[in-house]
Amino acid sequence: MKLGGKLLSSLLAAGCIAGTAGLAAPAQAADEKHKIFLSMSYIGNDWQAEAANMIKAMAAHPSMQDKVDLQVQVSGPNAQRQIQQINSMVQAGADAIVVFPISPTALNQVVKNACNKGVTVIAYDAEITEPCAYNIAIDQEEAGRKTAEWLVQQLDGKGRIVAITGVPGTSVDTLRTQAAKEVFDQHPEIEIIAEAPGMWSQANARTELSKILATHKWDDIDGLWMQAGCFTANSMQIEAGIEPANLKPCAGEGSNGGRIQALPEGTEVEGANGTYMPMGAPRISYASPPYSGALALKLAVQKLEGQDIPQKTVLPLPLYTSDEIKLCAEGTWQEMSEGCNVFQPSIITNPGWFASIYSPDTPEVGLQAALVGEPEQ
Repeated sequence: MKLGGKLLSSLLAAGCIAGTAGLAAPAQAADEKHKIFLSMSYIGNDWQAEAANMIKAMAAHPSMQDKVDLQVQVSGPNAQRQIQQINSMVQAGADAIVVFPISPTALNQVVKNACNKGVTVIAYDAEITEPCAYNIAIDQEEAGRKTAEWLVQQLDGKGRIVAITGVPGTSVDTLRTQAAKEVFDQHPEIEIIAEAPGMWSQANARTELSKILATHKWDDIDGLWMQAGCFTANSMQIEAGIEPANLKPCAGEGSNGGRIQALPEGTEVEGANGTYMPMGAPRISYASPPYSGALALKLAVQKLEGQDIPQKTVLPLPLYTSDEIKLCAEGTWQEMSEGCNVFQPSIITNPGWFASIYSPDTPEVGLQAALVGEPEQ
């Protein structure tokens, strides 16, 4: 909603442009909305789909639907393509761009150019280092460090571990992995015997673990540090004949399936099937919350309406050990506000779905937002 658009709307509303009187009302209505683009990069995992759903739900909320014209573009894991798309968004009259950047630095020049033209740019989860950009994320180093410390403690400071990292090149992966390795390096009897990029995907985690198990046995592995894939690692151990009581400790990911597995054996849940069931798996679970993109959109609107917003928003880190996992009966907003953090398998049929969707700052988006892109009413 730039000045030129407002002027055009006024002219249309006044009938000052010949031949447009009949189109003036709808043209004005559309133009009064903030034109906001969502720039996505890598989308090959459940988290990205869930985050996109919550952004769309935020835009569709009654408090936003008359303010926001949201358009979505996907570049894939290609920085040059994302640069080109952001350039096109600016040329198309973007008021704001909400972005998951594939790199913390590669987009800096195009972001700076956008800022210079009055466009608000807010990155969610992964960060942009260009000073004019706004960033919303958890403390990724804290996530890597605390999960590594937990794993070291579980192993009494000694053992062979496997590390499954995230999407290479993103600030998220770099900061988490670096912080975790700094912890492991402090313990000379902790050995990383294999490492691979899991792309924050259960399917990729299975592929990479299968490659590792071609040269290592489960008996060679004492624990796992995984940005995503603990559900899959536990499932693969069960498939290999390992009893639930002997599952390796796994530090990482906040998938619903992984948290269900962490509930004590015998816990009654609805819709359990296969390895998507309580088995007392030793876990510490964290995740970047998928609501971060929805919050970015909300802050973008506030900025466009003249409010001050923080240059950097650090979100609380949702971090739970097995004994802190609490089952939601229905997944209502009230339940989540009271602390439940995992959903019934009958509600969330995809075990790879990420469970940390609650924030008191985004009451516009809840379970249905994350599932199907529908806002809370």
